Amino acid sequence: MSLHCDLIIRDAAVFDGTGAPRFTADVGVTGDRITAIGDLGGASADREIIATGQALAPGFIDAHTHDDRAVLCGPACMLCKMSQGVTTVVVGNCGISLSPVRMRTRPVPPLDLLGDESWWTFDSFAAYAERLARDPSPVNTYALIGHMSLRVEAMAGDTQRAATDREAAHMQRRLAEALAQGASGFSTGLYYPPNMMAPTDEVIAVAEALRAAGGVYVTHMRDEANDVLLSIEETLQIGRAVNVPVVISHHKCAMPENYGRSTETLPRIEQGAQRQAVAFDIYPYHAGSTVLMPQRLRPDVPVQVTWSVPHPEVAGRLLDDIARDWGTTPREAAERLLPAGAIFFQMDEQDVRRIMQHGLAMIGSDGLPHDAYPHPRLWGTFPRVLGHYARDLGLFSTEAAVRKMTGHTAEVFGLVDRGVIRAGAYADLVLFDPATVCDAATFDAPTRPAVGIVETWVNGRSAYAHGVGATPERAGRLLTRAR
Repeated sequence: MSLHCDLIIRDAAVFDGTGAPRFTADVGVTGDRITAIGDLGGASADREIIATGQALAPGFIDAHTHDDRAVLCGPACMLCKMSQGVTTVVVGNCGISLSPVRMRTRPVPPLDLLGDESWWTFDSFAAYAERLARDPSPVNTYALIGHMSLRVEAMAGDTQRAATDREAAHMQRRLAEALAQGASGFSTGLYYPPNMMAPTDEVIAVAEALRAAGGVYVTHMRDEANDVLLSIEETLQIGRAVNVPVVISHHKCAMPENYGRSTETLPRIEQGAQRQAVAFDIYPYHAGSTVLMPQRLRPDVPVQVTWSVPHPEVAGRLLDDIARDWGTTPREAAERLLPAGAIFFQMDEQDVRRIMQHGLAMIGSDGLPHDAYPHPRLWGTFPRVLGHYARDLGLFSTEAAVRKMTGHTAEVFGLVDRGVIRAGAYADLVLFDPATVCDAATFDAPTRPAVGIVETWVNGRSAYAHGVGATPERAGRLLTRAR
C-alpha cells in the first residue's frame, strides 16, 4: 500500500537545522509529525506543494521574547512572528514573566512592558498554563519565570534592597512550584531597578530550585557596558553554583567606550563553556530597546521613543527632537514622557557581527509586541539573519544561520524533536525563498512584514501563508524542557 500523508512538500532545498549541508528532498507530514523524507514520488497527500527553488527549514525558535501576553491574544497578535517563520517563542525573559504574581496597580518598569495591571492576573504558573491550554496560541510557548516578578511579590514591592533569607526562600518555593507546573527555567534582569539590588547570593538562593527540576538559567546581565566581563563572571558563577545550563541574553558590548570589546567577552564565554553549559542569544541590530530611564540617558546615544502613556503622539520620534520642540533638556523631556519606552542606538555593528557569527550564538528577537512604535526586530529579526547577514554579507552560510535559529536553540533549551527536519520530529516548518528572503521592517517603518516567507506550519498545521496572513489555526503548545 502506498504512503499517504496529510502534506507533502516536494523538491525543496532542505536545511535540516543541524548545520549539515542542504539537500533536495520531499518531506511528508502526517498529523503533527514529519513522517517521511526523501524521494516520495510514489506517495500521495491531501495537499501537495511543489517547492522547487525554495528552502524548507525547521520552524524558527525565537530564543528571547517578551511574548508572555501576546501568545494569549490570538493569531493577529503573533503575525509579527509567524510571518518570519517563527514557530516557538521563549517567554519570561529579563526577569519579567506574567506569572506567578497578581498586580493590583500598574507594575513598575520594566514589568509594565507586558501591560498594565489588567494583564497581571495569574497568581500561579498553572493558571497561566491553563489559559494557554484553554485558548491556545498559534505558536509554541516555552516559559521562563522572572526573578523580577517573584521579587515584587515576595518583597511587597520594596525591592530597593537585598531580599531577606525568608523572602529569598519564598521566591525559591514559588519558582519550584512553577517549574513543577510546566515552566522550564528562571530568568533575571539584574540591570533593572527592581532587580539591581539583588546580590549574587540572593540569585543563587532562588535559582537553587532549578537544580532538582533540571531547569535553565537565563539572564539579562547586571552590566553590558564597562563591567561586562564582571557580569559574565557572575553569570557563570550562578550557573556553577546550582549546576544548571546558562544563557546570556542579547549579548552585547554597550556604549561607545566599549565598542570592540567582543574580542574580550567571547573568549571569556568560550573559557566558561569548557567547564559548564553556556550559550547566548543576539538580535541582528545595533540598537536595543527597553523602558525609558531618564537617569541613564547619554548625549552620545541617540534615543527614539517607542511609546509613552501621557504623550502617545510622540511615538516614533527622536527624544532630542521632542526636547527641542518642548524647550527642555532631553532628560526633562524623558521625565515628562514616563511611563515610556525607547530604542537606544548603543552598539557597534562590528561587535554585532562578531557575536552573531560565534558558534554559541542563538538568534532571539527581544521584540516588544505591545510597543506603539516597536523596534524593527519584532517583525524582521529572522529574515534579516537569512537575507542580510547570511546571503548578502556572507557572514556565515545559510546552513549555519538556520542552525542558530533552530537546532542549536532547541538543544540549548532542551526541546526534544524540535528544531530539526527528520522523520519523527514535530512538523514545525517554514518554507522560504532563499533568493529574496529579507527583513522589510525599519526604524522608520517598524511593522512591515518580512519578504520571502512562503508558509509557516506549527505542529503540522498552516499558521501563516504569504498573501493570506495568519490563519485561524491555534496549534501551538506549551513546551517544557527535557528533564
